[in-house]
Amino acid sequence: MIRKLQGLRRGSSMWRRCSSFPALKQIHAFMVVNGFNTDLFALRELIFASAIAISGTIDYAHRLFDHISQPDIFIWNTMIRGSSQSSRPFKAIYLFSQMERSCVRPDHFTFPFLLKASTRLSSISLGSEIHGKILKFGFESDDFIRNSLINLHANCGDLNVASAIFRGAPMKDVVAWSSLIAGVYAKCGEMESARKLFDAVLVKDVVSWNAMIAGYVLQGSQVEAMEVFEEMQRAGERPDEVTLLSLLSACADSGALDIGQRIHCSLVESGSNYLSTVLGNALIDMYAKCGSIGKAMEVFRGMREKDISTWNSMIGGLAFHGHGEESIQLFAEMRRERVRPDEITFVGVLVGCSHGGMVEEGWRYFDLMMNEYGIEPNVKHYGCMVDILGRAGLLIEAFELVENMRIEPNAIIWRTLLGACRVHGNVELGERANKRLLDMRHDQSGDFVLLSNIYASMGEWGGAEKVRKLMDDRGVMKAAGCSVVEADNNQGVANL
Repeated sequence: MIRKLQGLRRGSSMWRRCSSFPALKQIHAFMVVNGFNTDLFALRELIFASAIAISGTIDYAHRLFDHISQPDIFIWNTMIRGSSQSSRPFKAIYLFSQMERSCVRPDHFTFPFLLKASTRLSSISLGSEIHGKILKFGFESDDFIRNSLINLHANCGDLNVASAIFRGAPMKDVVAWSSLIAGVYAKCGEMESARKLFDAVLVKDVVSWNAMIAGYVLQGSQVEAMEVFEEMQRAGERPDEVTLLSLLSACADSGALDIGQRIHCSLVESGSNYLSTVLGNALIDMYAKCGSIGKAMEVFRGMREKDISTWNSMIGGLAFHGHGEESIQLFAEMRRERVRPDEITFVGVLVGCSHGGMVEEGWRYFDLMMNEYGIEPNVKHYGCMVDILGRAGLLIEAFELVENMRIEPNAIIWRTLLGACRVHGNVELGERANKRLLDMRHDQSGDFVLLSNIYASMGEWGGAEKVRKLMDDRGVMKAAGCSVVEADNNQGVANL
């Protein structure tokens, strides 16, 4: 027992084994039983473990903190840090106000965490108040604090202030450059300005390159993102996981399968036999969106560790590309592996049922979602069920489902019903769906055209003419059809 107490003081053994919430509570109980609940070192380790080291235990840290009579600056900073990166960053600001009332003087570690909380809250006013405190305590020359200020103002869109702080810095490190570059693209989309800043950086690190690549990806400029990546390689900078995730996202959005395959090959050629879950998920998503379902499945089968996103991406990829039965089989495998599905999983499963014409299975999985897993259906789940019933010609059942939905149906659901009525030539129900659509929106020409086509398909030309006249009376113009033609990386739009 003595050795255990000494080990707790030194932090040499017990805290290293504290990697989960149950372990944390066991150590806390050990401290209370053995009179360590007032030992300052043990309290520091306990707060650090619960506020930062173990995910999802910040609320427990707050409860522990409330019972510490005289926390020192380390404990205050640890709680502020943990709160700033939690789902409730405003608690970091509240803790700081408590700290001031307790007459505990902040140090240079306190303010970066407060500025991070302000950034996550997108609050310039809070950031400005903290900036005033920084000046009051004389920490304005601290490089880390200055970079945090640049990051705050840049990410909140206040580029003039961010630039002024940047220009006033005697030494401009890579972090400062990256913060300003990231702020330019993240909030303002001014990639030309970001590029000028980037070109002015003499020494670039992987963060700087990632900021530019991610900026172009967010702006939808996939070609430019790839060009920066090629520059990065020529400069001898090794990409990290963040770089590759941005690039794979660009490939998925643009359909650049060849580039995505090159990235995949580079990962294989790097000699790493282990593909992280995040990168594996990104590759599955890229291959699925580019229509290469076989390659997506290869990646899926080759992954050692899978999370819920891995299963969802593969099930959804199979379903959306018409492999309904395969998506259902994969869902069954997921359940055998005792992976708990979520609401996204069931969207993929129901889409698979829809594309496979599996009505009974659709109802079964819809009920399974609610009754076994306690997931309340959202508008996407209802939309899938309406599509399943509509494709099968079960229009009355589809209308009954919509009328009895636990949430308000949106325009997409009513338009799905209207489209099903057109396919199956049901004028009466088509009129009902169109009326509900017109109650929600009045300027969508496609809704009128669908109803007109229903009349025309049944030879009711008077009804079709009535719809056309209603369009004219409401000033609704039929949008011209168009196609996108891509040649030599140049896109052109041709009206039909």
